[in-house]
Amino acid sequence: MKDGLPLQGDRGPGDLERQAAGFRSTMVSVLLNTALSVGQFLIGILGNSAALVADAIHSFSDLLSDFIVLIANRHSAKAADDNHPYGHHRFETAASLGIGVLLLVVGVSMLRSVYPKLTSGEPLPPVHQAALVAALVTLAAKELLFRYLLREGRRVRSTMLIANAWHARSDAASSLVVAVGIAASLAGFPLADPLAALVVGLMITRVGWRFFVDAFHDLMDRGVDAETEARIRTHLLATPGVLGIHGLKTRKMGDMIWVEVDLELDGDLTIREGHEIAVAARRRVMQHEAVLDVMTHFDPVSHPIQSAAAEKVPGVAPKNRLNEAMKEDVDS
Repeated sequence: MKDGLPLQGDRGPGDLERQAAGFRSTMVSVLLNTALSVGQFLIGILGNSAALVADAIHSFSDLLSDFIVLIANRHSAKAADDNHPYGHHRFETAASLGIGVLLLVVGVSMLRSVYPKLTSGEPLPPVHQAALVAALVTLAAKELLFRYLLREGRRVRSTMLIANAWHARSDAASSLVVAVGIAASLAGFPLADPLAALVVGLMITRVGWRFFVDAFHDLMDRGVDAETEARIRTHLLATPGVLGIHGLKTRKMGDMIWVEVDLELDGDLTIREGHEIAVAARRRVMQHEAVLDVMTHFDPVSHPIQSAAAEKVPGVAPKNRLNEAMKEDVDS
C-alpha cells in the first residue's frame, strides 16, 4: 500500500479468507436449496398445494441468487487494475442488486399466479398431509441455513453473505406461512393455502425491494451512516498535529469505505512535516475502521497556542516536538 502502511488492525479477514468463506457457505446453500426446491415442487404438485409450489419456486430463486453470489465473490477479491483503479469491491454490491431484482421478479410472478385462484370462485382440490410435512422440514432447514450464513457473513464481514443470510431467513418465514396455510387448509379452510402463497409472494417482493434500494444507493456513492462518520472524524482530529478538518466525504466500496478529507495543519510546518502528519492521520483511521483508503489534502492555518507553549520547553523547537508526539502516538 502507499507509504508502506500496513492494513488496519480492525479491517477483519483478508480477501482470500472472505472469498473462501463465501464459496464454502454458498455451496452449502446451493446443495440445500436444490434438494428443497425439487422436493417441494414434486410434493406440492402431487399434494395440490399452491403454497408449497410457491415456496419451491422461492427456493429455486435462491439457487439463482447463490450462483450470483459465487460469481461476485470470485470477482470482488481481484486486486485493482488499470480498468478498475479502486478495486473490484463493488461486485458484491452489484450482486446484492441482482438478488434484489431477482426477488422482485419472483415475488410479482407469484402474486400474479395466485390471484386467479382466490377470485375464480371454483372449488379447490384438497391438500394432502404430505405437503404439511414438507413445509415443516423446509422451515427447519431454512432457519438452520440462515443461522449458518449469518455467522459466516459476520465473521468475514461480508455484506453479500449477510444479505444472502437474511434471504434465507425470509425463506424460513415464508415456509412458516406456508405451513400455517397448509395446516388451515387441512383443517377445513381451503382458501388458506392460496392465501399463504399470496403472503409468500408479498414477503418476497418486500425483501427484494429492500435489497434493490440499498444496493442501488451504494452504487450511487452513498456515504456511511452518521455514527461511522463521527468515529472517522474523531480519529482524524485525535492525530497529533491535526488542528481541524473540513470537506470530509465518504462512500461505500463494497464492504469497505473510501474517505476523502482536508486536514488543517500549522501553516509554519514544512511540506515534509505536513505529509508525515497526513500519513499518521490516514494510518489512524485505517487501523480502527473498515476503510479502504484515506485521500488527504492539508490546508495551512495559524496556530498561536503551539508557539506559546514551545517557549516553556527550552531547547525544543515546536515543529520537532510536534513530530515527536506524532511518532510516539503512531508507534503506540
